Amino acid sequence: MLRTFTWRDGHADVWSIFADGPALEAVVAALAEPWQESGISHVLGIESRGFLLGGAVALRVGAGFVAIRKAGGLLPGPKLVADSRPDYRGLSHRLRMQCVLHAGHRALLVDDWAERGSQASAVATLVEQSGAELAGLSLIVDQLDDDVRASLGRVTSLVRAGELGDSDG
Repeated sequence: MLRTFTWRDGHADVWSIFADGPALEAVVAALAEPWQESGISHVLGIESRGFLLGGAVALRVGAGFVAIRKAGGLLPGPKLVADSRPDYRGLSHRLRMQCVLHAGHRALLVDDWAERGSQASAVATLVEQSGAELAGLSLIVDQLDDDVRASLGRVTSLVRAGELGDSDG
């Protein structure tokens, strides 16, 4: 399934998975499968890869999709805002979500990779502000420390980062 995953210039090239139709289909199915019977009402995705994966997983689990935008991207209407802790590159992000989630909604965050969980934690804050519940995360690659993973609820992944081998850089 991840045969198309590569390292390029010391960076993980998850984009190559999207270019291979059968690989993309397998990845989306694997991200959705553990959550099929979890009562997910909305799937959340952080731009940009989270948009692609989250939208596809939402269709698989029969849920709506909610975009999480970084500062600067168009997102009309009332919004909730949360700032992330610094990520693996030392960057913080202002994340924004339209006010579409409410009490009784059960949300799943789908993303390609979680290193430190800084953006996932900010999304958890947005979901909490909305009154909804964050059921957990579904990831292609989990690189989270155990304490961070535990703070985010149920986390499912296709692989742990250590299983991917060394980068080429």
